[in-house]
Amino acid sequence: MEETNRQKKIGGVIQRDLADILQSHLRDAGRTGILISVSKVKVTTDLSQAKAYLSIFPAKNAKDILAELNELKPKIKHEVAQRTRNQLRRMPNLEFFIDDSLDYIENIEKSIKGEDNPIEQPDLLSKRKKS
Repeated sequence: MEETNRQKKIGGVIQRDLADILQSHLRDAGRTGILISVSKVKVTTDLSQAKAYLSIFPAKNAKDILAELNELKPKIKHEVAQRTRNQLRRMPNLEFFIDDSLDYIENIEKSIKGEDNPIEQPDLLSKRKKS
């Protein structure tokens, strides 16, 4: 089902504010050399849940940072709610996911450039996970 304009607007507002908050949390924690970007925020039709897809570089730290963000979820939700209080009546619950689309594209490009051709041998590439 396609997102409505309202869902897209709310997702965009949350995405922009969430990116600023996550970067400031990393700076405050003294974690340097890590980049977090919020690639997409999908909001449910009843506006009660928001799924935030995060790209974390370098990827080796992704699971640790995701676990850390899940522990700080109430604090992050409160900060986003403070920033969006004039635009949203009620702040949706946040869920964080790792966005693996760049890794998936990179694997496809590597496979195409190498000797193994995924077009001729589709079993070479793993199936993409739906979230």
